[in-house]
Amino acid sequence: MLYIIRHGKTDWNVQHRLQGMTDIPLNEEGRKMARDAAIEYKDIHFDICYCSPLIRARETAEILLEGRDIPIIVDDRLREMGFGKYEGFTDSFSVPDCPVNVLFFHPEQYTTPVEGGESLDDLFARTGDFLREVALPQVEEGKDVLIVGHGAMNSCIRCQVKNRPREEFWKDGIPNCKLQTIIG
Repeated sequence: MLYIIRHGKTDWNVQHRLQGMTDIPLNEEGRKMARDAAIEYKDIHFDICYCSPLIRARETAEILLEGRDIPIIVDDRLREMGFGKYEGFTDSFSVPDCPVNVLFFHPEQYTTPVEGGESLDDLFARTGDFLREVALPQVEEGKDVLIVGHGAMNSCIRCQVKNRPREEFWKDGIPNCKLQTIIG
């Protein structure tokens, strides 16, 4: 099986700020979400956990799997998508011409990254490498693999595994600390 889960909430989530690769920790609500998820998913078997290097994802993984003998392996290819100079930007939806909004409303048109950021091609390439080289071979061996990551990064993994077009990038949503089965 292949599972994904998004990190718990951060202060920047609450403030509607674009986080991207900026390393923002969980807030108390996010830690509680991870503790609640640990209880909710305690009976789900995982052989291994792969995690983004960003603190909000690492802390979520550590809380979620506390007391369980499950290795947590950090992989840089699982970091969140980079939003360049717009990281930290508050409420991009209130700015009609904000170029990052294209990613949220028309992801298939988000081909040129904002200054200092990543394109969807970049995100698909690095997460695709991770899937082909690490996760999918283990799933094929019968292992239960958990990925702890982020909204855009998890959406990208789901699109690739389910062979969805980019127009459906956000189709199922990625709520904080809710486990999703990608391959059952």
